[in-house]
This record gives sequence, C-alpha cells and structure tokens, in this order.
Amino acid sequence: MDDSNRLEALSYFLKTKRAQLKPESVGLPSGSRRRTPGLRREEVAQLAGVSTTWYTWLEQGRDIKVSRSVLDCIAEALCLKRDEHEYLYDLALGTQIVSRKIQASPTTISPSLEKILSALTTCPTIVTDRYCHIVGWNPAAAHVFVDFATIPESQRNLIRLLFSQKEFKVLAGNWEHFAKGFLSIFRAYYGQYSGDEWYTSFIQEMSDTYPEFKSLWMESQVSKAPEILIEFRHGKVGKMLFDLTSLQVQGEDDLRCSIYTPVEESGTEEKLKRLISAQ
Repeated sequence: MDDSNRLEALSYFLKTKRAQLKPESVGLPSGSRRRTPGLRREEVAQLAGVSTTWYTWLEQGRDIKVSRSVLDCIAEALCLKRDEHEYLYDLALGTQIVSRKIQASPTTISPSLEKILSALTTCPTIVTDRYCHIVGWNPAAAHVFVDFATIPESQRNLIRLLFSQKEFKVLAGNWEHFAKGFLSIFRAYYGQYSGDEWYTSFIQEMSDTYPEFKSLWMESQVSKAPEILIEFRHGKVGKMLFDLTSLQVQGEDDLRCSIYTPVEESGTEEKLKRLISAQ
C-alpha cells in the first residue's frame, strides 16, 4: 500500500468511525436535523481541540503533518479502542510502511510450536501468518473444521476460506460474528504492514468476489485479539461451544495461534474426544 492508498484507508476509517458515533454518547444533543448518521466533522474537531479545516484535511486523506499527541485527541474524540488507536497511528503516521513480498516458500513453524500444537489435544488450534495464510494446525482442528491438508497451499488463506467454503458457514452458528473477529485481526495487520501491496490487491479481489466480505470489511473493525464465543454445529456431534483466544507468536513471521477452548460444562470437550476417537 503506497502513500495514496494509506491515506485513502485513513480517510475511510475516520469517516466510518465518525458515522458510528451517536452524538448523545459524547455529550452532544442528537437533534432532529442531522442529514448524516453520527457526528459532524466540526463536532469531532471541537471535541479534539483542533480546527475544523485541519480535521477536514485529515479526514480527506491529505498528506499533512500530524503528531501523536494530536492523534491521541482525535482517537479520544472518536472513542477509539486501543487497537483502533494503534491502527490510526499506523495509517496517519506511516511509521510501519514496509515493502514485503509474499515468501516464495510457505512459512514453516518451529519444532517447539509443533510440540505445543500436538499437546493441545482437545483445543482445536490454527496457526496463521500476517496474511492470514494457514501454516499449521493440530489434529483437533482438522476434526472440527476441515483437514487443511486436503486444501491446496495457495488456497489456505483463512479469510478467503471463511467466505468461499460453505462448510464454514454451515459449521459456525454465529458465522457473521466469527468472520468479523478474524477481519478485525486482518485489518490490524493491514494497518501495520501498510507498505505491502499484497493487502490492497487481496482486499480488492475479495470485495469484487464476495459481497459479504465487502459489507463486513466496510465496518472498519480493528482488534488484535478479539474475544469471541464460537458456536459450531458439527454434523456428527451437534452443537459445540468454544472460546477463541488469539495469541501472537514472537518472530519475524508474525505468526498467530488461534486456540479454540471448549466452554466448560457445555459437553464440547467430551464431543470432541468422541470425534477424535472415532477416527
């Protein structure tokens, strides 16, 4: 993503977050003559203590100088959460611009991480890289989701699979909530690696191919570790409930472990054990 794409992303993010805020939530009268949802630009500027002209330029994606302290004021005015705040930094300051190409060979996970995956016998776990390519999984994940070994490496992108594979939509009882969680993680990467053209190309391709992706992506949710309760409706054992925990693995590859822990007293762990033993 070059500077123009980065600033365009900043512009859309600010507009979206402004539109999502209710005036009364920040102490402003709602009124009856608002032509657009959310706050007006001048109201955000007033709350942030900056001029309306300056904020308008920022929201329009103009290449202007900004400081962290001013961005902090903007973030507070828009009631941004911590990860959204960092995403604002990434886009406005351009501090994380890098130029990386997708590796010619797939990322391999370390023996120690492989051992951890194997030890999580009743916690389905998937390992993804910064592009959300699936680079590792344990047997429990293969039993609950699909055997990812049967999917060509070039197609093992978690974001793509969420929208292209009917099995995921059938499996996840709260599929939209499930998809939003991973899209919020993906957007955090998108802001962090804003110099990588792969993201721009992938997002455009997904938006053109899957209307549902485009709709959910436009909500501009950002979270590095969303807390999600997942309800799966497995064809063999029925309803299964998992808490999703997302852990960052330190290293150059920016790997992430998505661990699905069976909800206690839901019978999920026992069902998973039956699935595994039946093979």
